[in-house]
This record gives sequence, structure tokens and C-alpha cells, in this order.
Amino acid sequence: METTGLLSFPSSKPPPSRAHFRPANPFSISFPTTHKTSVSHRPVTIKSAISRTKKEETVEIVKTQLENCYLLAAIKYTGFTVKQFQDFRRSLPETSKLIVAKNTLVYKAIEGTPWEALKPCMTGMNAWLFVHTEEIPKALKPYRDFQKEKKLENDFTGAVFEGKFYGPGDFKQLETMPSRAEIYAKILGALQGPAIGLVGTLQAPARDVVMVLKAYVQKLEDESGGQ
Repeated sequence: METTGLLSFPSSKPPPSRAHFRPANPFSISFPTTHKTSVSHRPVTIKSAISRTKKEETVEIVKTQLENCYLLAAIKYTGFTVKQFQDFRRSLPETSKLIVAKNTLVYKAIEGTPWEALKPCMTGMNAWLFVHTEEIPKALKPYRDFQKEKKLENDFTGAVFEGKFYGPGDFKQLETMPSRAEIYAKILGALQGPAIGLVGTLQAPARDVVMVLKAYVQKLEDESGGQ
């Protein structure tokens, strides 16, 4: 009896690979992936607003001081002690005001006005002297006295008077300017004297002539009122 033998040959295909599965952990909790987002650091708007407000206030203070101001002078502030500054401020008459402010803020207040001639002083640290009287020499004298007493090297860096800039070397003209009483006496004497005296007086600066003519008119009014 013939028997048929079944022969098995190995397959040329590799056996399917068994995938390795990791059993799920029933106690594990999956969290969604979080992505770090960049946080932009915004400036503190309140602080910026306060700073801006203070600057605006300073500009307004300067503008207010410029009203009825006859002379604005800059004094080198570097090297001043707090006590020296306070002592000098107390020595000033009521017709003068001393302010410490940044050059940029002062320039913003004087820009577009005759006081803009003070632009050459917009360097370094300055204290600003506002003079609200026509008696310019008398207004400048307190600082000269204080400067001499304290032996300070700090000097005027410039000034503007009647729209004209005066540098440090020009202050002698301001400090030796005749007082109102002296100008009155000079021109009143010329008005009462020979014509040549009047001509010479009228050649004086316009400010002097106007001041004396006002005084002369006032004198005539007083005399007529007394009759």
C-alpha cells in the first residue's frame, strides 16, 4: 500500500513580527501637553503717566515764571550741595525765582518765544533764575555775593534780556546797568536842559528812553494834580 507523504517546506516569507504592546496602566493619568507662551513685559503705564504728568507740570511752571519776566539766567548747577542751594534760594528777593529743571523741559517752554535765544545754555545741569523786576543789577547781586561768600566756581552760563543773549563774558553789561532812578534823573535832566542834551539822551537804548518818558509823564501828571 502506497502512502503519500506530505512534505512541508519552510516559507520564504519571514514570519509576521509580533508587535510589542505595553499594557496600559490603569492608574496613569495623561495630561494635555502645555506649550510655554512668551509673556511680553509691558511697561507700567501708571508710572509712565505720572512721569509724563510731572514733565508737563514742569513745563507749565516755567511758562508761568516767564510771565512778566525781564531776565532769565542759567547758573551752572553741578557741584552745588543741597544746603548751598537752599541757602541761596532763601537769599533771593521776592522778585526772583530759582528753579532746577531739565534743559529739555525748559527749552520746550521757551521754544518759539524770544527766550529761545537762551538755547546755547542747554548743556550740562543748570539752575534757572527768573527775574521779575527791571532792576537787573540788583537782581543779580545776591548770587554774586553768595558766590563770593561760599567761594563757588559755579557761574552764570548765560542769560536773555530783551530778547538778546548774554554769554558769561557779557554779564558785566547787565550788572552795571543803571537803575531806574538813575535813568530817570539822566533823561529828566536832559529834558530840562539844552536840546543837545536831549539828543544825546534819545540816542540811548530804547528801554531807557521809554522808562524816562514814562517817568516824565508821571511827573507832569503829579504836578498838574497838585495845582
